[in-house]
Amino acid sequence: MTAAVVIFAKAPVPGRVKTRLLPVLSPGRAAALHARLTYELTAGLARSGTGRLYLYGHPGTDHPFFRSLRRRFGVVLHPQRGRDLGERMLNAARETLALHSRMLLVGCDCPLLTPALCREALAALEGNDVVLGPAEDGGYVLIGLRRPIRELFDDLAWGTETVLAETRRRIRALGLRSHELPLLWDLDRPSDLVRYRRYQRSTTCKRR
Repeated sequence: MTAAVVIFAKAPVPGRVKTRLLPVLSPGRAAALHARLTYELTAGLARSGTGRLYLYGHPGTDHPFFRSLRRRFGVVLHPQRGRDLGERMLNAARETLALHSRMLLVGCDCPLLTPALCREALAALEGNDVVLGPAEDGGYVLIGLRRPIRELFDDLAWGTETVLAETRRRIRALGLRSHELPLLWDLDRPSDLVRYRRYQRSTTCKRR
C-alpha cells in the first residue's frame, strides 16, 4: 500500500495567521512562529520517509516560503480548493487517494505531532477506515483515510469545540472502523504559547 501525508498550511502572512496569539505576539512574530511550526513538521516528515509528502497551501502556493519547502524537501505543492475547510480537505483527500491507497491529512499547529505518530496512524489504516488524532480543543490534528468520505467533511462547524465529537458520531453512524491516536494539543492561544515554550525547553534538555 502506497502512503501519502498531506500537510494543510496557510501562507505565513503577518496578520493572516495565528491571529489568536496577537494579544501577546506581533503579527510578524506570529507569522514567524507559524512558519517555524510548518517547517519543523515538513522537515521531520520528509526525513522520516513516512510517505509521499504533499503540501496544500492556502490561499495558494506562490508564497516564497512554500517554494522553499519544495526546493529543500521535495514536497509536492497544491493549492487548497473549496468554499470552506471541509470542502478543501475533501478535495485534497480525493486527489491524493486517486494516487495512493492511504493518506493522512495533518495540520501544522501541533508541535507534538511526530513522524512516529504518523507512522502509527498509517499502520492503523491497514485495518481501519478512519484514523483520528484528537485535540484537546475539541478538534483533531490528523485524519487518516483509505477512501474519501464526504460525510466526514460536509457541514461541520470548523474551528469549534464540536468538530471531534461530531466526527466521532458520524463515524459511528456510518459503521466505519476507526482508530484514535493519543490526545494532543494545538498551539492556538496565548496559554498554548506558554506550554510550547516549556515543551521547547524540555526537548532541548533531552538532546543535550
